[in-house]
Amino acid sequence: MTDLSLYRNIGIFAHVDAGKTTTTERILKLTGKIHKIGEVHDGAATTDFMVQEQERGITIQSAATTCFWKDHRFNIIDTPGHVDFTIEVYRSLKVLDGGIGVFCGSGGVEPQSETNWRYANDSKVSRVIYINKLDRLGADFYRVVKQIEEVLAAVPVVMVLPIGREDQFVGVVDLLTRKAWVWDDSGDPLKYELKDVPADMVADVEEWRSRLIDQVADQDDEVMEKYLEGEEPTLEEIKRCLRKGAINMDFFPTFCGSSFKNKGVQLVLDGVIDYLPNPTEVSPQPETDLEGNPTGEHAIVDPSRPLRALVFKIMDDRFGALNFVRIYSGRLKKGDTLLNTFTGKSERVGRMVEMHADDRSEIESAQAGDIIALIGLKNVQTGHTLCDPDKPATLEPMVFPDPVISIAIAPKDKASNEKMGVALGKMIQEDPSFRVETDEESGETIIKGMGELHLDIKVDILKRTHGVEVNVGKPQVAYRETITKRVEDEYIHKKQSGGSGQYAKINYIIEPGEPGSGFIFVSTVTGGNVPREFWPAVEKGFKASIGKGVLAGFPCLDFKVNLTDGAFHAVDSSSIAFEIAARAAYRQTIPKAAPQLLEPIMKVDVFTPDAHVGDVIGDLNRRRGMIKSQDPGATGVRIKADVPLSDMFGYIGDLRTMTSGRGQFSMEFSHYLPCPKNVAEEVIKEVNERNKNK
Repeated sequence: MTDLSLYRNIGIFAHVDAGKTTTTERILKLTGKIHKIGEVHDGAATTDFMVQEQERGITIQSAATTCFWKDHRFNIIDTPGHVDFTIEVYRSLKVLDGGIGVFCGSGGVEPQSETNWRYANDSKVSRVIYINKLDRLGADFYRVVKQIEEVLAAVPVVMVLPIGREDQFVGVVDLLTRKAWVWDDSGDPLKYELKDVPADMVADVEEWRSRLIDQVADQDDEVMEKYLEGEEPTLEEIKRCLRKGAINMDFFPTFCGSSFKNKGVQLVLDGVIDYLPNPTEVSPQPETDLEGNPTGEHAIVDPSRPLRALVFKIMDDRFGALNFVRIYSGRLKKGDTLLNTFTGKSERVGRMVEMHADDRSEIESAQAGDIIALIGLKNVQTGHTLCDPDKPATLEPMVFPDPVISIAIAPKDKASNEKMGVALGKMIQEDPSFRVETDEESGETIIKGMGELHLDIKVDILKRTHGVEVNVGKPQVAYRETITKRVEDEYIHKKQSGGSGQYAKINYIIEPGEPGSGFIFVSTVTGGNVPREFWPAVEKGFKASIGKGVLAGFPCLDFKVNLTDGAFHAVDSSSIAFEIAARAAYRQTIPKAAPQLLEPIMKVDVFTPDAHVGDVIGDLNRRRGMIKSQDPGATGVRIKADVPLSDMFGYIGDLRTMTSGRGQFSMEFSHYLPCPKNVAEEVIKEVNERNKNK
C-alpha cells in the first residue's frame, strides 16, 4: 500500500504573469519529469498545451501533472491567473491539500492574487509563498512581504533572504541553516554552491531568524517555554512548529527566487515537503445528501473505506472526454462500476490514466489521495460525486458564479449548424462558468461567460478545435431587475369550461428585499383559507416567473412575497390552479411595485506608469467609474475603481493607447447597482427594438 504521508496534492496559483507556469516548468525539470525546459514566451511550456495558450502566452485551463521529489509524490495543478478563468482556480483549489502562492517581485500583490488568495482561504488550503522574479528591475522582496501583510491580511514567515538585488540577484540565504545558496550564471538549477552567509548580511540574517522563531514558537507550549527561558529551539522543533502553523493556516512560510534564472526553486520544493499537509492531515470532505444538506459524515482519506471521488474537471481531447477525479477515500480499479449520485446512474471505468499535461500513462488502480483521469464515463459533469454503489454518499458540491456577459453567435453555413451544437455541448461540460442558451423568439444561440476574453477564447476554440466558423454579435450585459415599492394585492384565477373547473384566490404582499437576498417566499395564512398543501404551488408560480422581468425581460432579483390570505374551492382548487394564479399575480403586481433596472458593477484594477495616471483616472470617470484608491508602487500606480460593465467593453485597447502599451488591467464582477434613469431608458429601448426586429 502507498504511504500517504509521502503525497502532496498542490496547486500553483497567482496573478497573470507572476511566473506560475515558468515555476511549474522548473519543478518538472528539477524532479526529472522533463529534460528540456520550455519557455512560456516561446509557446513551449509543458502545461500550456492549448494553441490559444501558446499564442497568447497565458494559461487558460488548469493542467495536472505528477512528479517526485525526495521520495515524495507531487500531484501538481498549474492554474490560470487571468480573472476570466478564475473558475479553473476555484475548482482546482477545491480538490487540493496545499498550494504555492506565487507573487511577482516587482508587481507584488496584484488584483488576481487577492482573488485567488480569497478562494484559497475559503477552500481552507494551506500554502507556502514564493516571491518570484527577483532578478527583475524594481523587484523588492521586503516590499512584497509587507504588501502580503497589508493587502492580504496574511502572516508571511520569511524562510530565506535574497542575496543581491535586481540583476545582481545570485541566490538566497536559508535562515534555518544559516547557509547561502549561490547559483552560477550558467542557468543550470543544479549548479549552485552552499556557502557561509555574506559578511554584510550576517546582522540581517540573525534579526530575521529570531523574528521567524518568535512567529512560530507559540505553536508548541514546550518550545515556547524553552524559548522564553533563553534557550534556542532545535532545527527539528522549529520545523515542527512551522509545519503545524502552516497546516492550520496561522502563517505562511515565505521563499523567494527567480524561476526564469533557475534560482531558489529547490528550497520551495523542500518547503512543500516540510510544511504542507499530506492528504491525511487535511480536514476531511463533508458528505451531503442529494439536496446538498450535510449528513454529518465525512470522506476520511483512507484506502480501506468506501469509495468517494469528486470529478473536478472535464477535458475533451482526441480520445474522448477525460474526467479529472480526486479520490478522497477508498480504492478504484480499472473496470469498476461506480454510482454517480447526481444522476443516480452507474458508470463503468473504462481506462484510468495518470496525467502529465496532455500526455498520459495508463494505470490499473488508484487510491485515496490520488488525482487521476478516467476515460469512458458517460453522463458525468464537473462537481459530480462518484462512489461505491453499495454505500452511496455525495460530497459537497461546487458552486459556480453566474456569467456577466453574453454574445449572440450564428454558424456561417448550414454544415456548421449541427457541428456547433455538438461542440458547444462539449465546451459546457468542460467549463461550468460557460453557459449556452437559445433565444426562443429569435432562435439565436447566446453564449454567456465571465468576461470578454473568456468568450473570445471560446469563439476561437469553436473555430480551431471544432472547425465551426461563426458570426459573432455585439457583447450584451447581463442586466437584472428589482422592485422598490411595497404593494398589497390579490388575484383570483377562475376557469369554468364544463366538468371540473379551476379556482384559486390569493392575497399577498410583494416588497423589496435586501440586496443579494434573492427571492424569498413566506406564508402567514391562518385559518386554512389557503390549505398548506397549496403553498408550495404559489411559491413555484412566483419562482417560475422571476426569470423574466417586466421592464426588459431580465431576471428579477431581491424581493419578498408574503402570502397573507386567499380562498379555495373544495372541488375546483388544485396545485395547478394556485400556480397559475401566482404566475398571473406576478405579471399583475410587479409593474405596480416601481420596478428598476440593475446593472453589473465590476471591480476594476488598473496598473499605469506614473506619467499617465491623470489620463487613466479621467477616462475611468468618463466611464461612470468610482475611484476607490490609488497605490503608488516602484514601477507605476495601481488604481482601484468600481465601473459599470457596460462602459468597459474594449477598454484594453483604450488603456494601451493612453499608456503607450504599458498599462494593464483586470476586472471581476462585484455587485449590482440601480441604473441611472438615462441608461435604463436606453437599455429598455434597445431591448424593445431588438424584440421588434425578431
